Parts: sequence; structure tokens; C-alpha cells
Amino acid sequence: MRKVTWASGVVMVLGTAMWANAQATTQPATPQLTTPQPAPGAAPAKALPADQMLSQMLRQNGSGNTSGMPLQPLPTDKPAVDRTSGGRALAPGAPAVSVMREGTYVVDRVGRLTRAVEGQQVEFTFDSDGRALRDPPVVILPNLKLMQMENAVQASNRDLRFRITGMVTEYRGRNYVLLDKVVVVPDARQQF
Repeated sequence: MRKVTWASGVVMVLGTAMWANAQATTQPATPQLTTPQPAPGAAPAKALPADQMLSQMLRQNGSGNTSGMPLQPLPTDKPAVDRTSGGRALAPGAPAVSVMREGTYVVDRVGRLTRAVEGQQVEFTFDSDGRALRDPPVVILPNLKLMQMENAVQASNRDLRFRITGMVTEYRGRNYVLLDKVVVVPDARQQF
């Protein structure tokens, strides 16, 4: 019985000593923040109010460098003409057609997948719907919807028509479309 009491006392003393040693050598859990000191010989930095700091950040620097300035919008007084229409069109006497403005949505427009004249880009050629639409083809921006359209055309033995919805962008006299929705239009022929 004496051995048990003596052993438990030794364990308690060793445990207390280890706990005290651990407390003395550990660092606090949160880092101590220090204020940065200016370089020797440098003037101390003064704090600016938030509104002054913001106006200083937005202002053009004195050297004439505009590297942090926002771009100015392009003039919108006259719409650009699609560079594939008019005199540059394949069809003789084709009229010049304006490009759609950036941010326009095409909604449920029917047409076909075609290759551009250069062969590098895939275009969507709109079908006429009887309202004298003269929309030039739009270049389809690569995404998974375009890949699905190409796979559907390759798997089919015929020309497919698609109904698309997407956002139009404008770049150097051409329209591009980022597809949101694509549906294959069923063939209108009746089978007997």
C-alpha cells in the first residue's frame, strides 16, 4: 500500500513540474503586432483620412502615366458596320448591316452551325423568320455548348438547326455570342 501512495506522489510531482516547464517555454497563441518603424533617415509616414486616401488613389499621378486609370468608353454615336456585310460580303450587292451592341441578348433564335470563311472560327448563321431580318452570322465563343453542338452535327447525317440563347459581344466589327442555351430544332418533315 505504501508503494502505491509513493508512486502516485512521484507521478503528481513530475506532472506538475512538466506543466510548469511547458507554460514557461510556450509562446502566446496570437502573434504580437508591432508597428513598422521607418527606415533610418526617412520621414515618418502620416495617416490620411479614408476619403483623402481614396481620392489620391483615383487621381492620375503627376508623371502623366495613366496606368491605373479606367479605360474610356468607345463612342456610340454611330453603330459599327459588320465587316462581313456590304462590299465584303460573299453575295454580290449585299447591304451593309450594323453589328448588334455589346450586351444584347439573342433569345430563342433559330439558325445553323457554319464555318467562317477563314475556317478557324465557328459561326451561327441565323434563319430568316419572315420579318426581313438581315443579321450577319455571329462567331460562337468556345464553350461546352459549342462542343455539344459540334458533337450533335458530327453524330447526325444531316444539317441540324439549333435554337440558341446567349449574350452578344462586339469586337472589331464582328459580333460574337456566348451561348447560354442550345436546343436542336426537330425536323419539320412529316414521315409517312
